[in-house]
Amino acid sequence: MHAVMTTTEIYLIAMAIIFTVPYLIWRLFNTDYYAPLVVVQIIAGILLGPGILGKVYPDYYAFVFSAPVVQSLNGIALWAVMVFVWIAGIELDLKKAWTHRRESSITAGLALGTPLLFGSVAAAGMLMYEGWVGPQGMRWQFVMGIGMACAVTALPILILLMEKLAILRQPIGQRILRYASLDDIAIWGVLALILMDWERVGRQAGFLAAFAVLSYIFRKLMVWMPERDRWYAGLIWLIIGAFGADWAGLHYMVGAFLAGAVMDSDWFNQEHMDMLRHHVLLVMMPVFFLSTGLRTNWSVGGEAVFIAAAVLLVASVAGKLIGIHIAGRVLKWAPGESSIMGWLLQTKGLIMIIFANILLDKQIITNESFTALLLMAIASTMLTVPVVAPRLQRMKEIIFRTK
Repeated sequence: MHAVMTTTEIYLIAMAIIFTVPYLIWRLFNTDYYAPLVVVQIIAGILLGPGILGKVYPDYYAFVFSAPVVQSLNGIALWAVMVFVWIAGIELDLKKAWTHRRESSITAGLALGTPLLFGSVAAAGMLMYEGWVGPQGMRWQFVMGIGMACAVTALPILILLMEKLAILRQPIGQRILRYASLDDIAIWGVLALILMDWERVGRQAGFLAAFAVLSYIFRKLMVWMPERDRWYAGLIWLIIGAFGADWAGLHYMVGAFLAGAVMDSDWFNQEHMDMLRHHVLLVMMPVFFLSTGLRTNWSVGGEAVFIAAAVLLVASVAGKLIGIHIAGRVLKWAPGESSIMGWLLQTKGLIMIIFANILLDKQIITNESFTALLLMAIASTMLTVPVVAPRLQRMKEIIFRTK
């Protein structure tokens, strides 16, 4: 039967698996409270990868996920994640952060710095063992990369979870978006530093200078255009930014984020932007999750990978909670408010997975490190709603506090 099937037919079988398996798990087992569909899709990607399906049914895995099929899936995944990161950049709300700059800078700084420190300590411990550092990774890059992965807040997934908790448009939701937006800027800035190629620093500096000039021109053009044209112009701008960053030796996703970050969200109808994010998650991102799952590896040993993931999860959650509690004391928040903020801001999800994909692409980490980070991101995201929902029920007055 295998011999008579075309690559197109096998590709469609793979696509059917990608969309059917997570949906059935999510719907039949009603996992939405603990694991939204996007989290189930990430888990399904791991289950369908070489470490699980490839070990249990190696022949079937090799048949469905052959090189031509994987190449086609990777093309969709690449475009999906570029658009997703671009949207995340557009949705940064730095104007409100500037209005509340003292509170926002203190909270965002501690929310990022403390888990970064804890994660870096955990990464330093991983250096004592073989199999975690990638062939092109320097020790400081590995430590900084793992530390920053522990510090990431996944802004797009955070928006989805706050919608589920009915607080996104409330004052507490807008405050959390301010803190997460500032941290997003810092995260991509640190990533650019990690990826800095000192042999090509002139090219990278040239890219940043050219990007700054082109951004100024682009912004002037966007103000002049009607909204229907801004969508097309924005996508062309995304491609230019991604290409330039990749050519300079950074990474196409760094360029995609920068392309979105220099755009204003109020150029677009908010409902249209929400629909675009929803449709990208629905139509294209499941392919990225499968592509991510295909990169998992347990060669160091399944037990070691799970231990590393657990240590990184503790570093991530504890660091975020401690940092936010310190901020709460400095800013004199109400009792219990820091806990709610901390648990929401420790959400990892997609941005951390994208961040880890970049580190893996640049061979700073190994597939085993990537797998541990992926497991940590899943656990972090699954903890959020079950921990936060009962706290919000007990402390409803916090929802309406503006600062």
